[in-house]
Amino acid sequence: MGQKQKYIFVTGGVLSGVGKGITAASIGAVLQAKGAAVSIQKCDPYLNVDAGLLNPAEHGECFVTKDGAETDLDLGHYERFLDIELTQKNATLSGRLLLELISNERAGKFGGKTVQLVPHLTQAIQQKIKEAAEGSDVHIVEIGGTVGDYEGLSYIEAIREFAQTVGRANCLFIHVVYVPFIGTSKEFKTKPAQNALNDLRGFGIVPDAVIVRTDNPAPDSVAEKIALFGGVPRHNVQLMPNVDTVFRIPNIIASNGLNTLLTEFSGLTKKPDLKKWETVIARQNATPTKTVTIGLVAKYMDNEDTYLSVIEALKAAAWHEEVGLMIQWISAEKATATDFAAVDGLLVPGGFGERGIEGKIAAARYALDHDTPYLGICLGLQVAVVAAARKAGLKDANSTEFNPGTKHNVVYIMEGQQGKESTGGTLRLGDYPAVLTKGSKVAQAYNETDIVERHRHRYEVNQKFNKEIKQGGLAITGTSPNGKLVEFVEAIDHPYFVATQAHPEFKSRPFKAHPLFVGLLEAAIDK
Repeated sequence: MGQKQKYIFVTGGVLSGVGKGITAASIGAVLQAKGAAVSIQKCDPYLNVDAGLLNPAEHGECFVTKDGAETDLDLGHYERFLDIELTQKNATLSGRLLLELISNERAGKFGGKTVQLVPHLTQAIQQKIKEAAEGSDVHIVEIGGTVGDYEGLSYIEAIREFAQTVGRANCLFIHVVYVPFIGTSKEFKTKPAQNALNDLRGFGIVPDAVIVRTDNPAPDSVAEKIALFGGVPRHNVQLMPNVDTVFRIPNIIASNGLNTLLTEFSGLTKKPDLKKWETVIARQNATPTKTVTIGLVAKYMDNEDTYLSVIEALKAAAWHEEVGLMIQWISAEKATATDFAAVDGLLVPGGFGERGIEGKIAAARYALDHDTPYLGICLGLQVAVVAAARKAGLKDANSTEFNPGTKHNVVYIMEGQQGKESTGGTLRLGDYPAVLTKGSKVAQAYNETDIVERHRHRYEVNQKFNKEIKQGGLAITGTSPNGKLVEFVEAIDHPYFVATQAHPEFKSRPFKAHPLFVGLLEAAIDK
């Protein structure tokens, strides 16, 4: 690489959810495979300070970084594709920037100047981009939302100015647009994409490349039309229809004109080594000799993105075990023993709030009583502890999150967390170490006794009830190093009943399955 740091900006037009995150991550994967040190960042125009209080049914899962940032799910795509661990620096939201600006203004740091979106907010955005880029050869920045959104204008202006500051030759602008197919006239309509390109040009940015997203393969005439009206060379307009797996995208980019552009831009002439992606695709497309069904006991049933990392972790484990995977969605509000009996294993993911909680407790109790493989994540551990305590005779055992007046609060609020129940950024967040019991199932799964996992929760197991929890069939097999916090439990004399207070799904990779998910799949296969 040359001495100058390079920046790639990925913007979107026509509509949101067009695939900017996968595009940005895939471009990063190709550059990594060419030998570049890559960093990546999501800039979101929301006025939220972070993603912690966003409704998961609407926005999808809240992804947590190792240092405790509550972020957009695109950071999960970045980590899975690039196999790197991101931090607070890699997620930038307008709310946080504005909060900092106003705090600085109140502290007198602007010396009486009028504080404005331009230049103060735009300069703050540029500073965050520089900080996130430190240590990399190429820094990729995804701008959230759609070009033309009122709330995103400061970001578009910021990256336009940024290119002037660092040199236009050191910046690559890639615009992702959507071209719909109109069934009645049986034609692809490029007008929305043309308008999206006009919007971007109107803000002073002429993209270097355009990625054209379509539901089905489009004729070359679509790319030619967009090139003509968008002012972009034809060889830099790439058609990108939906494919059977997003893990195919790095290979597609590496084999089309975008790779030539990336080579010219980065100066990296090495042919990208994408063997690991080819292996993932081969495993994904292999014909399995056996298929297992995992019941996902879920509160949110209408948006798979709410449990995106969990689903991706299950898929990675299935590819690792070379088995087919069927995910059976089980409504936590309507679940019955018949639903639990119909699957090979049960998974209770994390969550907040009382809705559906009894169904999740019932799932844990069923798995305890019927030797059904079980993996509990965060809340999935807490409902398992409640189920065990009730089995031991504490009929009203509960978490104070769901029944503040219970006498048997086997799960209770963390010390110092009272009164913060509805506030953002106050949970136990990010990486925490745990010590596992030697010889336990979890220690065998990890093949070590000292591990680190990411957390996002406010309530803890109340060890005052350890005796009853054990009588109900659970052993505590992992704690914080000082022993005060329960990190793992598992069922005694059970094929596989494991639960963790952490969120192991955040560390799973498509080519490196997480051991707890592998353990669940192995037990489900044996069942």
